[in-house]
Amino acid sequence: MTQSGPDQMPLLSLANMDKAAFAAALGTSFRRFGFAMICDHGIDQALIDRGWALARSFFALPDEVKSRHDALGNGGQRGYTAFGREIAKGARENDLKEFWHIGRDLPAGDSLGQTMPPNVWPEELPDFRPVFTRLFGQFDQVGAELLSAVALCLGLEADWFDDPIRNGNSILRLLHYPPVSPQAPGIRAGAHEDINLITLLLGAEEGGLELKDRSGNWLPVTPPPGALVINVGDMLQRLTNHVLPSTSHRVVNPPPQRRGYSRYSMPFFLHLRPDFVIDALPQCVSAANPRRDPPISAHDYLTERLVEIGLVAKE
Repeated sequence: MTQSGPDQMPLLSLANMDKAAFAAALGTSFRRFGFAMICDHGIDQALIDRGWALARSFFALPDEVKSRHDALGNGGQRGYTAFGREIAKGARENDLKEFWHIGRDLPAGDSLGQTMPPNVWPEELPDFRPVFTRLFGQFDQVGAELLSAVALCLGLEADWFDDPIRNGNSILRLLHYPPVSPQAPGIRAGAHEDINLITLLLGAEEGGLELKDRSGNWLPVTPPPGALVINVGDMLQRLTNHVLPSTSHRVVNPPPQRRGYSRYSMPFFLHLRPDFVIDALPQCVSAANPRRDPPISAHDYLTERLVEIGLVAKE
């Protein structure tokens, strides 16, 4: 574990730290920042490199080709979402990004298929499906390991999350922030909190990710090459009764001389099963921290939030 200073997150090794020590350090970083940085995570770097290349190839396609795979019909859960469609909760301006969503492949006839639509794939890129199916699986495995550490830091059994995330509605997002002019406003993605349990983010060549600390200051998040940035989502915040906080973060534009370059990133949003009921863990409720939210199913909570960010139409 390395630490650069009091306002810098430690870099935690998933492979080379004792499990109990890793869990304690992860919990400390989550409580302090709502974020953590992880190295030695084991996701195949060659596969990651192939994924980056395919993402660039897809977003370089003409708009009329990309729009063939529009995700409007499934609440943005699978396929392509065009530039400028998503908006951060409470924001006035839409984000300057386009993205593609890959979800979990369920067995035929699975009852969860009613809330988790099937994947769509761009036939223009034959390698897209096999590469991102494998990457989804590796993100899913690492995410489960991290949640095992979260369970331990909360005083739960290490396997506590195994059933709640089994066939969870997780999403692998391929993100493209196109170039902007040197005079462009400062924000590419407005301040927001993620919906899900935890997010696993592969860093971008072009920086810009910032988190809001407990004092209200914006801190840059600059992981070393190959590291994962992990952050608490609102579902985990709700489950832990805000003991593990979901932290506002945003993507700002780089210095003017770098605004002519695209920014790519690859977050994996790890979700609960749609039928799991999110209710505050008993050990996270006390006289000093009374229960804040009523129980709600993961699917109903997700739907509420997708309406708020403009991906699902309000009924």
